[in-house]
Amino acid sequence: MMTPLQTAEYMLNQDFFSQWMGVKIIEIKEKYCLLEMPIKTEMINGLKTVHGGVTFAFADTALAFSSNNTGEASVALNCTINFAKAVREGDVLRAESILVSDTRKTGIYDIKVTNQNQDLVAAFRGTVYKINKKVTDL
Repeated sequence: MMTPLQTAEYMLNQDFFSQWMGVKIIEIKEKYCLLEMPIKTEMINGLKTVHGGVTFAFADTALAFSSNNTGEASVALNCTINFAKAVREGDVLRAESILVSDTRKTGIYDIKVTNQNQDLVAAFRGTVYKINKKVTDL
C-alpha cells in the first residue's frame, strides 16, 4: 500500500495540467496537503492579473491531492471559491487543504490559497464523493 505522499506523487505524475501549472508538493499527510505554484506569464488575463480559473484550478488540485491520498478515489461534487486579493505575475501561491467533514461517502475540504506574503488570495470549499475505487485502478 502506498503512503499518502506516494499516492499524491503518483497522481501528479499523471496530471499534465498541474505539471504545466508548476505545482509542487510541499507537505502531504492523510487527507491533507500543502502545495505551491509559481505564477507564470501565461496565467495572466486581460486585466494584468491571474485568471481566476488558474486560482480555482490550483485549489482544485489541492482538493484532489488531499481527498485521494489515502488511495481511495474521490471526485468533486461541488466547489466554490471566494477571491480575496488579486494575484500577479511573479507571485508564488500556496494552497493548504484541510478536511472539515468526513462521512462514508463524502468529504468536505477547506482550501486556503495564499501568496508569498501569506496574504489570503482565495478561500475554496470542495465537497467530494467517494467512488468506491482505488486511485491506482483508474
